[in-house]
Amino acid sequence: MKNKIKTIVETAVKKAIQNGEMPSPTLAEVLIEEPKVSAHGDFSTNIAMTMASLQKMAPRKISDIIIKNIDDPGRLISRTEIAGPGFINFFITPEAWHPVLKEIHGLKDRFGASSLGQGKKVQVEFVSANPTGPLHVGHGRGAAVGDAVANILSFSGYDVQREYYINDSGRQINTLGRSVFLRVKEILGEAVSFPEECYQGDYIKDLARMALETRKADFSSLAEADQIFFCARFAAQSILDGIKADLDSFGVGFDHWYSEQGLFDQGKVDAAIQEFKENGHVYEKEGALWFNTSRYGDEKDRVIVRSNGQTTYFASDIAYHQEKFKRGFDRIIDVWGADHHGYIQRIRAAIEASGKKSEQFHVILIHLVNLVRAGVPVAMSTRSGEFDALSDVINEVGRDAARFIFLSRHYESPLDFDLELAKKKSNDNPVYYVQYVHARIESILKKEREKYSEREPAFDGKGISLLIAAEEIKLLKILSRYPEAIDHAAVHLEPHRITYFLMELSAAFHAFYNAIRVLSDDPEITSARLYLIRAVQQVIRNGLTLLGVSAPLSM
Repeated sequence: MKNKIKTIVETAVKKAIQNGEMPSPTLAEVLIEEPKVSAHGDFSTNIAMTMASLQKMAPRKISDIIIKNIDDPGRLISRTEIAGPGFINFFITPEAWHPVLKEIHGLKDRFGASSLGQGKKVQVEFVSANPTGPLHVGHGRGAAVGDAVANILSFSGYDVQREYYINDSGRQINTLGRSVFLRVKEILGEAVSFPEECYQGDYIKDLARMALETRKADFSSLAEADQIFFCARFAAQSILDGIKADLDSFGVGFDHWYSEQGLFDQGKVDAAIQEFKENGHVYEKEGALWFNTSRYGDEKDRVIVRSNGQTTYFASDIAYHQEKFKRGFDRIIDVWGADHHGYIQRIRAAIEASGKKSEQFHVILIHLVNLVRAGVPVAMSTRSGEFDALSDVINEVGRDAARFIFLSRHYESPLDFDLELAKKKSNDNPVYYVQYVHARIESILKKEREKYSEREPAFDGKGISLLIAAEEIKLLKILSRYPEAIDHAAVHLEPHRITYFLMELSAAFHAFYNAIRVLSDDPEITSARLYLIRAVQQVIRNGLTLLGVSAPLSM
């Protein structure tokens, strides 16, 4: 509807320019807004103010001219008014909202889908937690955001691939191996000094016992370096298996699991460094190799090969992002923790130095999650208290509540996750609030079906012209905005827009249900209202699906 009003206004302005009522041929951008106060109409535009200097006319006079030139063949507008300095407010006829119902019933689970992406290949890389410990709630928020962004982009016409980058090489894996190795020695009765830089959690002791059981027969016969290597690989794979299990229980899957070690094994890190050398992006200083990232806006240049010959993590990240584009992606999206903010510019520099455009690379930064129980901070761990374990949260509150609450705010805002609230079966719990609408509608439909023993009742929308009550029109207006909400979520990579939309739609349904009797003795109005609420149910199901949350039929 908003686009239709925009077209009507643009056409009126062009008509006024052509007939000489406006002296300047320049057309300013037409912005259509929805007034916060319903008394100000359904839509409003400030076009008269933005054109005042161009036309050298008073805004209210411009508004008069525009209104006089409005052509409304679809009879969408019931009336217009000029407000304040020159705002034009539009009041839409009730029947103009009715067609959205047929669109929803016709498209069903594709309502809101678009060709916005035009088939462009997009990779969304998310979670990518090092296989050195279990997933925590911060990873869970990143998983929910990354998965929802991928869903929304795919629904909007992009060719999307989900990827997990496994950091299975380098210092952290070596530290993991040494940590497990030292715990194995403890199990074997040796006194060891456990360094602070090693991983301290009780899960390391569990991994040590498992590693020893796997190779107990010959473990002691191995050289120490081989023992550490075995512990590192065994522990990393065991932790990765746990990560995969946690993500599976969270409803998150990946098209590709990409190994950092594979970059080294295939020579891609060395090839990336050599390419940068040949292109003049790398120089030597103090025995190390530096990438001149400052040329691309970074605050300083960065080391990619240390003076001891070891590559940095940045070197493998350069190779990894080059490899992404070599696989044919038009755009890559990385989901990182907020503490990686300073890393963005150096990766962007590497992408530009590789001949790609910086706008082909986007980073989503996930801010902190604070676990609370009835407002009191808690440490969610069944073991040492080191981890706010995602698996513990899922086990306690369930997948749906966890995902919905993770997506209930913009990912750049800190989030307080109240475990008790997430378990409540009340309207205070946002996921329950939305899911209950879906289930309540199913209950109403079931009740109507029970009247018909041999055939399905006719939910065909006959009499939709009777849907003129304020609560009915409010639902129709919100339903009509769903495609726009999807588009905005896709363009801005912001899944919380869908969460907000579903909360608003649910609130409007609750108000409707409290004021309007759906099932009545009048078959025509009953049919129309059933048609309306089935559309509400469909859109709620569509939105929840994009968020990776179920739409239960009963609660």
